[in-house]
Amino acid sequence: MHKILLVARREFLSRVQKKTFLLTTILLPLIIFGFYAMIIYFSVKTGSNTKIAVADEANIFNKKLDSKDEISFEFVQGETAATLKAKLEDKKFDGFVYIPADTKLLISNHLQVTTSKTLGILTRGKIEDILNKRLEEQKLLSLNITSQQLDSARKAVDISFPTLKGDGDSDNKQTVSMIVGYASGFLIYIILFIYGTMVMRGVMEEKMNRIAEVIVSSVKPFQLMMGKITGIGAVGLIQFLIWIILVIGLQFLLPLIFPGLLDQVHNQPIQPAGMQAAAAIKQASDNPGFMQGLSQVNFPVIISCFIFYFLGGYLLYSSLFAAVGSAVNEDPQDAQSLLLPITMPIIFAIVIMTKAVNDPSSGLAVFGSLFPLTSPIVMMARIAHGVPDVVPYWQLFTSFALLIGGFLGTTWLAGKIYRTGILMYGKKPTWKELLKWAFRKS
Repeated sequence: MHKILLVARREFLSRVQKKTFLLTTILLPLIIFGFYAMIIYFSVKTGSNTKIAVADEANIFNKKLDSKDEISFEFVQGETAATLKAKLEDKKFDGFVYIPADTKLLISNHLQVTTSKTLGILTRGKIEDILNKRLEEQKLLSLNITSQQLDSARKAVDISFPTLKGDGDSDNKQTVSMIVGYASGFLIYIILFIYGTMVMRGVMEEKMNRIAEVIVSSVKPFQLMMGKITGIGAVGLIQFLIWIILVIGLQFLLPLIFPGLLDQVHNQPIQPAGMQAAAAIKQASDNPGFMQGLSQVNFPVIISCFIFYFLGGYLLYSSLFAAVGSAVNEDPQDAQSLLLPITMPIIFAIVIMTKAVNDPSSGLAVFGSLFPLTSPIVMMARIAHGVPDVVPYWQLFTSFALLIGGFLGTTWLAGKIYRTGILMYGKKPTWKELLKWAFRKS
């Protein structure tokens, strides 16, 4: 244990004390924040209002059209198509709608909006939505059907799905479970790739610098592999936490940098992805049904399992990435050819997870949540739906045990590959040779 801690301490300090660590940890969130602020600024400043004049001689719209975002309507009197075209050329407005007194608009279903220039597809869509909504109301009134009657007919029947035990999850709870499960599994998927690659590069650097030749003579392969994975994992975890704190903290600076500007973003046809997500979260939080579904999700169990599968998945795959790093030389293409069998289970886990979030009790989902190479991603998608309702305790603890066993087994194999591969130079390794190294007697 003492030697594992010494190796982990060396791996941790050798990376944290570099200037590149500070630059990537602090500078990267600032750069992302800068680009994010610029997107918000230009998305608001470059927006333009579209003013449409409406000459409604037949009084179809009854002088009532709702403005939406940057679209505004102005009813005009005593205008003809010719005078409207003249004013349009003088840029007094951006477009006009002329409806003569003898129109058959409600029968022909054709309306023309003349504009001074070509409008974008989003602006056209907003104008069409406003006009069609108002025309639909007028058609219903002409048939002596009120909008309230139509809404009542369109109202969906509330259908519940109780089980034989009398339990039943609401649609809102199922929606929240799908979102939480997918987000948790996808976050672990990203972490496995980022930090696994970081471990592989760290091993490759040591091999090129010939440092490992000294270390491997006094430390057992398993101890060396455990220390290396633990040390590099601690660096990645600290970096990840700093990024989260900085990104969340910088969000609160936006109202100070752009006072009153963020309120205008919601009125733009195109919003930055972050603002769209924030608006969606706010809209969901205002929905009582969504909040009720959120309260039904067992977050303490989800967070606890996320930490376990995050650590277990990282330890398992980091040992495999480290084994590949010890076997290759300077050419990165050698590593790419050996990484395919390692990355395929991760990609396969994402494919299973997309099915597990919708059908968590399927045979494929159960297999993926038990198999150690896919369980860190797939099991999180199933746990979000409930324990023990969807995931029985025996499946959960079996998955725990198999993941721990898989980690110990891959670390042992990777340590034996590391012992031979770290001293091998000038030869392209194959998986056949790696397996020979792994099972070679000491």
